[in-house]
Amino acid sequence: MTSLAFAPLFPRQEEHDLGKLVRVTVEEIDLRAAPRDDAEIVGKRYRDQLVHIYAELNPPDAPQYYNTLWYRVWGGYLHSAYLQLVKKQLNQPVNSIPEAGKLFEVTVPYTTAYQYSTWDGWQPWRGTRLYYETVHWATGIDVGPDGKAWYQITSELSKLEKYFVPATHLRIIPPEEISPIAEDVPPEQKKIEVSISEQKIWAYENRVLVREADVSTGIPNPRLSKGELPTATPRGRFRIQAKLPNKHMGSITGNPDNDDGGFSLPGVPWTCFFEPNGGYAFHGTYWHNNFGLQMSHGCINMRNEDAKWLFRWTTPVYDTEIEDYSDWHAIGYGTQVVIE
Repeated sequence: MTSLAFAPLFPRQEEHDLGKLVRVTVEEIDLRAAPRDDAEIVGKRYRDQLVHIYAELNPPDAPQYYNTLWYRVWGGYLHSAYLQLVKKQLNQPVNSIPEAGKLFEVTVPYTTAYQYSTWDGWQPWRGTRLYYETVHWATGIDVGPDGKAWYQITSELSKLEKYFVPATHLRIIPPEEISPIAEDVPPEQKKIEVSISEQKIWAYENRVLVREADVSTGIPNPRLSKGELPTATPRGRFRIQAKLPNKHMGSITGNPDNDDGGFSLPGVPWTCFFEPNGGYAFHGTYWHNNFGLQMSHGCINMRNEDAKWLFRWTTPVYDTEIEDYSDWHAIGYGTQVVIE
């Protein structure tokens, strides 16, 4: 591809090592004079704005029915619900990528995806950004619009949909980082329990608790259109049916700001589908930080580190040896799931 003159892309090298950062994940949030919902609004922070955190607070007078974590920032206080903790790490590009693909993780707060055509040249891909800790299949490497190495990303949702991001913004995920854990435990001795009332998940090995985490299950929506899946997380007994290290949720053309609720979430990490029809899954989350409260369209939202652990711990076992697109997922009669 032809190299074109191009403006510097976020982030610049000198922006490293500036301390703890958060990214605003929604259209706007209120900056308040004190860490309380009824405090004076003294400003706004907007989608994808990066904010430095000076302190974390859990005010004793905060209501206990919701997330009590607030951040002290320049000029006031922000509630943590829609702030993603992020870092900035640039990476050395790899020399080559097999056609079957390699898994990569975004290591900057966000990176803008581009597509190339001989007619239009380089253009932003559907106005989409890829966010910190999202996971993607890179299937090639080329010269980007700035004359540097960019990775070709192939959408998990449509193998025909390909786009490019700066190679320095993605870190290769080595196989040992996602290899199975607790393999010596017989599969039938592993069990996952989820409490919708407590918004928690527990993982057991032979009835011994080995992991506990806050989650966000589905918000019931009584006004669904015909044919739509219920947005309340289903209760009952299930099995992990399929596992994908990344999943493009929603549609390629969806927009999270649409009034009709359409959305496009590329690179959702560490998905474990548990419902027979394939509509509900455990997965990592990068669009909110409000765990312990219902937030989702029916899936079970988890912190990325918890979802990654669950992905490795559960069966069916995910094979890290990739030879073809068909190896991008694992299917089988897996770990038991009980949701009450």
